[in-house]
Amino acid sequence: MRNVIILGFSAFYHDSAACLVKNGEIIAAVQEERFTRKKHDSSFPHNAILYCLEEAGISAAQINHVVFYEKPFLKFERLLETYLAFAPRGFKSFAKAMPIWVKDKLFQKSLIIKELRGLLGTKIDWKERLLFSEHHLSHAASAFFPSPFGRAAVLTMDGVGEWATTSLALGDGKNLEIIKEIHFPHSLGLLYSAFTYYLGFKVNSGEYKIMGLAPYGVPRYANLIKENLIHISDDGSFRLDMSYFSFATGLTMTNEKFESLFGSPPRKPETDLSQREMDLAASVQQVLEEVVLSLARNVHSLTGERNLCLAGGVALNCVANGVLLREKIFDNIWIQPASGDSGCAIGAALAVWHLHYKMERKKSFQFDSMRGAYLGPEYSNSQVKEELVSCEAKFHEMDDSRLIEEVAGAIATGKTIGWMCGRMEFGPRALGARSIIADPKSKSMQKQLNLKVKYRESFRPFAPSVLKEDVSQWFDLDVSSPYMLLTATVKTNKRRKLSKKQKALFGIELLNVPKSIIPAVTHVDYSSRIQTVHKNTNPKFHALISKFKEKTGCPVLVNTSFNVRGEPIVCTPTDAFNCFMGTDLDMLVIENFILFKNEQSRELRKNYIQHYELD
Repeated sequence: MRNVIILGFSAFYHDSAACLVKNGEIIAAVQEERFTRKKHDSSFPHNAILYCLEEAGISAAQINHVVFYEKPFLKFERLLETYLAFAPRGFKSFAKAMPIWVKDKLFQKSLIIKELRGLLGTKIDWKERLLFSEHHLSHAASAFFPSPFGRAAVLTMDGVGEWATTSLALGDGKNLEIIKEIHFPHSLGLLYSAFTYYLGFKVNSGEYKIMGLAPYGVPRYANLIKENLIHISDDGSFRLDMSYFSFATGLTMTNEKFESLFGSPPRKPETDLSQREMDLAASVQQVLEEVVLSLARNVHSLTGERNLCLAGGVALNCVANGVLLREKIFDNIWIQPASGDSGCAIGAALAVWHLHYKMERKKSFQFDSMRGAYLGPEYSNSQVKEELVSCEAKFHEMDDSRLIEEVAGAIATGKTIGWMCGRMEFGPRALGARSIIADPKSKSMQKQLNLKVKYRESFRPFAPSVLKEDVSQWFDLDVSSPYMLLTATVKTNKRRKLSKKQKALFGIELLNVPKSIIPAVTHVDYSSRIQTVHKNTNPKFHALISKFKEKTGCPVLVNTSFNVRGEPIVCTPTDAFNCFMGTDLDMLVIENFILFKNEQSRELRKNYIQHYELD
């Protein structure tokens, strides 16, 4: 067969993205937010599409199919049926949503064709080349087809697609079939989002804060949640009591009955967190883990499969994933690194290749085909130099060996580093291509990074990047975790003994207590969200950690995303320089260039600091 090129994309809800697949191989994938600098950008992914074409070295005319990640008419059907089911309670949200649907979303096919014509030209019959996948099929395809498994069960859990909120699929070679679904409004993702809203964080972006806050609390409300908000069946299926929620009928996630159950109105954003909020976070996290385990046990019983693939927003809950792994319900688990809607761009494209064209998967089933998730833009040294000169930056160019020696030494002396090397990661996690890195042995590093670099809540934990060959010596984990989607506890012999006074501390008081010899990446419950670093997917990052290990005996670095609160991860050298200058980072590395903060113009630094403080 001649070359078949498929462009998949997601848009119009949140986290729009594009992916290009050529003969079943993922060539490029990127979120639109990285170009527009608008976090969770939902607009049509103009920039992402153009990047994919450029990376593949093709023209628009060579695209065989463009595939959208879901079916708009089915979503419209859900809106109408939900209104009828809850009428007249849902009239307010219906009245607000209907003009938007009539103006834009009901005619989404026409809108997509118009956008494609404006972006890629009018000489191509885009109507003829446009296809639509289903939302949960896109999720399932993104999980199974790139996975290292020939056969697997596929569990997808999110807020809601067209109708489905949870689905079970079976994958076998080139085949993938959804065999079971739970439908809206009964949604594990929306339950978690309801607590995200109630605890004063932003829905569709603040859910990970609940996960990070949970270890400070006690799940004292878990039974109250199960007795009132959600009924969990033996097979893991569940139903929400919608009398406590407003997301189907109103303009908020929860209502007065929900508030009455927990004794207060929602926490106002940016106000102080109390132990109660921590306990609520711990409670909904425990309930989520219980449902995920029940679903997984039923999936295993129903299918008999040894392998499990996960996708959907709930699959980004690495704590639940870690619990699932330790239960050993399945022999092997693989999780799509871009499990949210952005990853559906990959799934939609691969679904066309395998299900529409019925093409076999060409792989040995030893490694996944996500290339470490390094699927975004990269910049040559000449491009980097050009941008740094235009930024009026002062910099030094070094070969790889000298650069790695310099950076490892700086980290060992307590310096914080902005690190931008190679192709940008696809998905929400920084994996050593667009990362802020530091010494995990520092007792003050977590607080320093949160308050002086990331400008975010002090309770937020940081992740360790650890050499794959050393992971089992430092953490209770004996499998790869290349995408930072599994948590595990620090090994007992790496933990610090607590004094009686420290053991008596509770909740947020535990924040500043060093729990291990790598306290900057050890959460209050001794857990860590682990990234295993592999030489074959990121040799430069692997070499840096190896050099740090040579100097310090520690094969671990702090790794957090290269951005500040409220901004997307950096994409370009200019983005990286802007973030570097607007924070208290000590050093910036972009490919073969090193920049030191104390060498930059004082006037330039002053301007950047003022900009970030105003934001």
